[in-house]
Order: sequence, then C-alpha cells, then structure tokens
Amino acid sequence: MFMDRIEILSVELLAAHRQLVEELKTVAKELGLEFGWHYLLDLTWIISLLGDLKGKKILDAGAGTGILQWYLAAQDVTVYSIDRGSRADLPWRFRHWTKIRGLRPQDLNPPITSLLNTLLGKGALRKRLGEGRSMVRGNFAKNSLSNRGEGMVWIYNQDLSQLVDIPDDSMDAVVALSALEHNPPSELPKVVSELMRVLKPGGMLLATLGAARNQDWFHEPSQGWCYSEKTLRQAFNLTEGSPSNYENYDELFENLRNCAELRENLARFYFRSGDNGMPWGFWNPQYQSVGVLKMKGGDS
Repeated sequence: MFMDRIEILSVELLAAHRQLVEELKTVAKELGLEFGWHYLLDLTWIISLLGDLKGKKILDAGAGTGILQWYLAAQDVTVYSIDRGSRADLPWRFRHWTKIRGLRPQDLNPPITSLLNTLLGKGALRKRLGEGRSMVRGNFAKNSLSNRGEGMVWIYNQDLSQLVDIPDDSMDAVVALSALEHNPPSELPKVVSELMRVLKPGGMLLATLGAARNQDWFHEPSQGWCYSEKTLRQAFNLTEGSPSNYENYDELFENLRNCAELRENLARFYFRSGDNGMPWGFWNPQYQSVGVLKMKGGDS
C-alpha cells in the first residue's frame, strides 16, 4: 500500500530500473526527442511507481510534447495530455506513434491541416511537400515500438488550475514531470487541488519538482521554482508523518553532481545557449529533483 511521501530522487534509480531506462532511451530516439538533464531520473521514478499500466486513464499535467505521454500510450494507457501551450499542429511523428484525438475541436487540427500549416509556414513548399510524403509513406513505418497496443492520447490545451472539461474522480493517476515548478509557491496549492479533484479515490498524484534545501528560490535559466520541504508539505497537504529524505539533501546532491550517465548524455540543445537549465552544456546542476507522491483518500 502506497502512502504519501516526499523523495529527493537518487541517481541509484538509474541502476535499479535499468531496463526501464533503456526503454525510455529507445522511445526517445524513435520520436526524435532528447531528455532534460534530470528527466531520466524523473521519468524512472514516476513510471516505476505507477504499477500495472494496462487500461488505465492517466492525466499528464504539463505534458507538452514530452516522452512520458507517448511511453504510457504504448503501454495501453489512455493519456489525457494537458498543457497550457497549444499542440493544435502536433507534428506527424507523434500522430503516427499512437491514436491521438483532441478533447475539444480547438485542441487538435485534423492531420492534413496540421501538415499543410507546417509546410506552408516553412517555405520551399515543393521540397517540404516531398519530405512530407516521404515521412508518411516510409520513415515512420520503420519504428519498432509505434502503433502498439490500445493506448491513445487526448490532447487538451488548458491551464492546469482550471481543467473545466475533466470530470471529478475520473483519472486512475495524475503525473506531472517537472511542470508544476513553474508555479510560484503561493499558487502551487491551487494547481495541486485541481489535479486532486480529477483523481479517482485511491488514485495517486506523482509529481517531480525542483528541491530547495531550506528556502524557496527561483531558478532563472529554467524558469522554475525550487521548493523547500515545508512548502511542498503545505502545497500537497501532506501530514507531518509523511516520510521524507530531505535530511539527506547534501549527500544526494553530491551524488547527482558526480553522476557520469547524466553528465555524459546531456541533450544537444544545452550546448546551443547560455539561457537554459544547463548553460552551454557545462555540467553544473544548481538544484535537484524531488518527487511527491500524494494519494487520494476515499473521502476526498
């Protein structure tokens, strides 16, 4: 039986769940995605705690076009992909991966409309049309993991604090990978409350965020907050008895800084700018990830 908890993510997760880590790398390669510098830890922690996935309805809060929703869909999950940014013209490589629908008409353009918008918006129309035909006819057919199972993704472009089209008590689980940290401490409880509303009794909210040792602070390059244990307990309405490993903050942070697997596999986009979470690809973590598990009781 799971219980509420706060867990700064240990790099030991990578070795403990090696098969899952390699599966995630494979899916990312097939979809042309790269991981944020700590995302392998976040993904591994979340997925390892979800248990049996087949047939579940899971809300991915702040999903963007990230890998978690596509991985879950390949495991026969119905994913509700929520993000405030529009995915109306979702690229073809994602549309081919699994069945995709828009929760509302404005959330997802028809495939042909999306393709034409993409081609017309980038010029060199004849060349782009040729590339589009090539993608449709051949490239995606080679994917070894796509179009498997009965999973699907529902796209919903909406703010996480007002999910007006998602019914109460409708989701088996809610996941949020490095998304909630874009809310200041004063607004985080409202978002958590809305995510708990749509969760079925007995379901779990699994969220990864930035951890602050003592006091909340804002990490400018990633535009995200790092939260103290006190703030997280209040925002997620955790009791004092809910376990935490914040007492090991310094040791866990040192292990993270020395993690060769994360250091040596930085995504290429980090090397292109000084205005991101790991400026110019220089391995120098300024914060570490913390996971929060919050169960919804039968009387919630």
